Amino acid sequence: MESMGPAYNTLKKQLETLVLANNILHYHNVVDAYGHVSLRHPEKPDVFIMSGDKAPALVSSQSDLIPYYVSNASAVDPSSKKGYQERFIHSEIYKRFPHINSVVHCHSDAVLPYTMSGVPMKPTFHIAGFLGTQVPTFDITSLYKPGQQQDMLVNSQPFGASLASKFSAEVSASHDHTVVLMTSHGFTAIGTNIKQAVYRAVYTHVNAGIQTNALLIRNASMNLNPNSASSRLENMRYLTEDQVAGSLKMNDASQDRPWALWVKEVEACPLYSKTSKALVVEKRFL
Repeated sequence: MESMGPAYNTLKKQLETLVLANNILHYHNVVDAYGHVSLRHPEKPDVFIMSGDKAPALVSSQSDLIPYYVSNASAVDPSSKKGYQERFIHSEIYKRFPHINSVVHCHSDAVLPYTMSGVPMKPTFHIAGFLGTQVPTFDITSLYKPGQQQDMLVNSQPFGASLASKFSAEVSASHDHTVVLMTSHGFTAIGTNIKQAVYRAVYTHVNAGIQTNALLIRNASMNLNPNSASSRLENMRYLTEDQVAGSLKMNDASQDRPWALWVKEVEACPLYSKTSKALVVEKRFL
């Protein structure tokens, strides 16, 4: 790759964006000490990049990132520092969907109730139209073999491949869903770029909070006056199929607006390091 050429500059910018994505997801309570975001290498589609085993808020520069092979989630450099056990989430999604270039996995406390309560998550407002009318759930339980440690982690290729399959209705290189819930674990969101994946992760978290509040006030109203005419409320209203389709287009067209705000927020917060912009790209990424 030619130093300072267009491809080089694109890679440099993408690495900076990946660092910011870690911080943004933490700032908006989508991740805490756990959770991760990755990027498919813009010049090497068989390689993806994500942080080493580190809290997202503390990711501050290229030195915190590790390139991995999509084929088996092994580090490009065998001497790399310790990585996340669940990097197979990312590798198997990239393997199945060549057009997907960013993946976010997290344990959002707003979303977790919808992974194990039996209440389906639905799109409550237009900013979350990307959710579609139905959000699938991946349950790892049936994949465990007798005696296997059931810690819910997607820490192998078979587990990762099974999760990736939930993004499409059938064996296909195109996805039908942008978010998959994970029973008693969290959720995973995908995108064609980092900004899109982060947008979807943040607003999945926000949507869950809105839906929970709506359910709470609805149930409270019905319980306060169970025998009155006012307790007979209309059905909960979620986005229709047509509204989902229209909102998805709007979501993709407007994602630069929140991203610009989110960058300013993390830049202004003293918790996050200001060293994300490197003068050069480290050789291991070239």
